[in-house]
Amino acid sequence: MQPQPSLVSPAPDSAEQPVPPRLSGVREPLSANLDAASVDGANLDDSYLVQRARVGSTEAFEVLVHRYRDRVFRVALRMVGDRASAEDVAQDALVSAWRALPSFKGEAQFSTWLHRIVLNSALNHVTRRRQHTELTGQEPIDPADQPEQAVESRHREKALRAAISELPFDQRAPLVMHQFEGYTYEQTAEILQVNEATVRGRISRARRALVESMQDWR
Repeated sequence: MQPQPSLVSPAPDSAEQPVPPRLSGVREPLSANLDAASVDGANLDDSYLVQRARVGSTEAFEVLVHRYRDRVFRVALRMVGDRASAEDVAQDALVSAWRALPSFKGEAQFSTWLHRIVLNSALNHVTRRRQHTELTGQEPIDPADQPEQAVESRHREKALRAAISELPFDQRAPLVMHQFEGYTYEQTAEILQVNEATVRGRISRARRALVESMQDWR
């Protein structure tokens, strides 16, 4: 298999930016020097928080983590197909984002930059996993006395995740960002750093492949 290009530049040496102890989210009130009127940071915009985080404020970065962690996890889950792997991908992405912050120049929105890192983390994970075993999509599902409709819904969701994980990575990434995360074609193109026509073509091919894969669930 030919190596695929990275979606983001490598992060700086980790020694330059120690990892915050609470990357899972904000667990304690923010200090007064961040924003005395808004202890959860809800009234602070990304650019201000990024500026603070770039000079070492772990509290500012934790607000950003709290703000984006659910979306980061959703993207990771769609990209890798299972929750345990998605948690690893999301955590790796957040750590990489923290370490790379000193090199972030603000030429793109923070959310755009962060999603590039998430996709790159997912790509690395998928590449490593394929060196060991392929995802079969046949993982056992325990009904756990769920009603029939709920069981079917769970089966369908697992089948969809498996089908998405079988797509080529360059089709999977734009599909996830546009179809499932709601980014426009233009925004998706910016995240992936390709042109909009390329994004549209890849999504179209991905949709056709999914329709074929999900025929039994119509």
